Amino acid sequence: MNPVPPNPSQNPAAAATGAAVGPTTAAAGPSSSPTFSPLYQQIKALITQSLQSGEWKPGELIPSEVELANRFKVSQGTVRKAIDELAAENLVMRRQGKGTFVSTHHEARAHFRFLRLMPDEGVPHYPESRFIEVKRMRAPADVARLLDLKSGDAVIFIKRVQYFDGVPTIVEELWLPGLTFKGLTAERLVEYKGPMYGLFESEFGTRMIRAAEKIRAVCADAGAAALLQLAEGTPLLCSERVSFTYGDKPVELRRGLYSTERHHYQNDLN
Repeated sequence: MNPVPPNPSQNPAAAATGAAVGPTTAAAGPSSSPTFSPLYQQIKALITQSLQSGEWKPGELIPSEVELANRFKVSQGTVRKAIDELAAENLVMRRQGKGTFVSTHHEARAHFRFLRLMPDEGVPHYPESRFIEVKRMRAPADVARLLDLKSGDAVIFIKRVQYFDGVPTIVEELWLPGLTFKGLTAERLVEYKGPMYGLFESEFGTRMIRAAEKIRAVCADAGAAALLQLAEGTPLLCSERVSFTYGDKPVELRRGLYSTERHHYQNDLN
């Protein structure tokens, strides 16, 4: 009897890439056993690959669920479930009657996804920035560790004060991998009027997907007190955040001091 050739239509990843996807098997051994990835998770991974490769740019409309189902040889329901998860992770946005679009940091609602400091009164709005220092330097050991770099690798260091309605409220220090953000200068930061992540996305092809953040209470030292125009010893919120792009690659370390005289930190938990 002749062997039956494999049918690519039974395997969405094979249809898309020519590579077989199915059960993932651990290394051979007496205790090894196969692990299975649900079909919608495989489709989600394939769509994410297309986002990462730039097949669909930030802000662009992606193919419809029907088109994607035909492309990957799966049901429309499987594609919908994959897109549901991508939307929940803010990788794509659904717009009623228009379709599904690649998320972008230029969207108004995206401005506050990573900025959790909200005014006690009034409507949230994006702060103005004054850049104190922008320079290339060698990564200190703690920065290199958090950015998955080697100690001494090139990084770009940025220090700025952010103002809400003319009141200094945030002091931030940022470290960015020098190779990823080659060409970023103080002049470009000053002349760019949108959110910084919008600049990173449009000019350096780097989109922040998620972040891990730690927060503690501290007292303002002399330097922070002067920049925030507060008395030394004033309580502040201190945050340390590492932001990641596709592939869970760390691409930014941000340390901030927040005055809460007129603002509070807000995080909606689901």
